[in-house]
Amino acid sequence: MRSRYHIGDPRQAHFVTSTIIQWLPVFTTSTCCDILTDALAYCQTHKNLQIYAWVILDNHFHAIVAAPELSRTLASIKRHTAQRLLTQVGAEGREWLLNQFEFYRAKHKTESQHQIWQEGFHPQELSTDEAMLQKLDYIHHNPVARGLVVAAEHWRYSSAHEWLPGSKPVLRCDRWR
Repeated sequence: MRSRYHIGDPRQAHFVTSTIIQWLPVFTTSTCCDILTDALAYCQTHKNLQIYAWVILDNHFHAIVAAPELSRTLASIKRHTAQRLLTQVGAEGREWLLNQFEFYRAKHKTESQHQIWQEGFHPQELSTDEAMLQKLDYIHHNPVARGLVVAAEHWRYSSAHEWLPGSKPVLRCDRWR
């Protein structure tokens, strides 16, 4: 994965963003969102991925995460979800989207006919409580800022509603500190 961003201390929480190529709207169905949440949950269980907050929007996701091999874990998530998303988008009859994935594929991506994810994930180390709270607020209010919901906890594919009474979160978060 080519990126000018690097992870200093992988045990430290990092704010990450992964974007669909050309900001194409992939996560517009619950099935596509579930592909990503399933991959994140798998990595929580099997790759020691700590997830402190997350949100999925139509063309990207943000998360606050940590893992012993964070770069490899995130690369694995993107590789795994790319294959499943291609299959699902095809099953949903979104041929136009498959065509876009093929058209916008980077020339050096010779191992695949399509490219779903932009390269990199732009990690930002969060070493203070202030930085953590600022990114947590940003993540949870992203759907509100985009006019998708009135309140952050109304967005299903987000950790914003996890601590509400009676909530059944899609993906459980780990406790920070």
